[in-house]
Amino acid sequence: MATPHFIARQLSHPKGFLGRIIGWLMNRHNAGMNAFAVRKLELAPSDRVLEIGFGGGVTLKSLIDGAGFVAGVDRSTDMVDRARAKYSDAVRMGRAEFRAGNVEALPYSPASFGKACTVNTVYFWRSLEAGFAEIRRVLAPGGRLVVGFLPKDRMEKLGVPADIFTPRSPDDIIAALGRSGFKDMRVERPAPTTPWNVIVAMA
Repeated sequence: MATPHFIARQLSHPKGFLGRIIGWLMNRHNAGMNAFAVRKLELAPSDRVLEIGFGGGVTLKSLIDGAGFVAGVDRSTDMVDRARAKYSDAVRMGRAEFRAGNVEALPYSPASFGKACTVNTVYFWRSLEAGFAEIRRVLAPGGRLVVGFLPKDRMEKLGVPADIFTPRSPDDIIAALGRSGFKDMRVERPAPTTPWNVIVAMA
């Protein structure tokens, strides 16, 4: 069954009341992938962490609880406003901040973070190489990146609109990471039957 266009648009860029509902549904549906991705970050209390495309914010509490500072960048200003309100205490204490932006132009200086993660966003990037090169720019040398996604063969079975989604295979992701200067890439899954992939790479 094909994914309706209006749902696909909200998955890509949540907005308004429907966007909040979609965000809540995304949080429930993707909880396992997000939790696994956070575990693979191997957070420490001194870490500065960036999440790109946090959407409904399912990972933010775990990141804030486990790291010293968390920055979130999302294309949706509605999701940014929601995160600022929900985590206002952490923002006020200087332990978190949320900005509108996109992966091709991250609003941070070089080597600002030791770790970064992005889950279910690579389908919406215009260029994998441009996105990963920008993430590498803001990561300190030796920094860790975790990328979670549903691979191309699974996405195509969902019938997602080609004008909104660009399904990606693990080989696509690994090749783009390598061209962007990352190394030591590996695919991680909690079980051989897990439909989604998490790729860990080092800057």
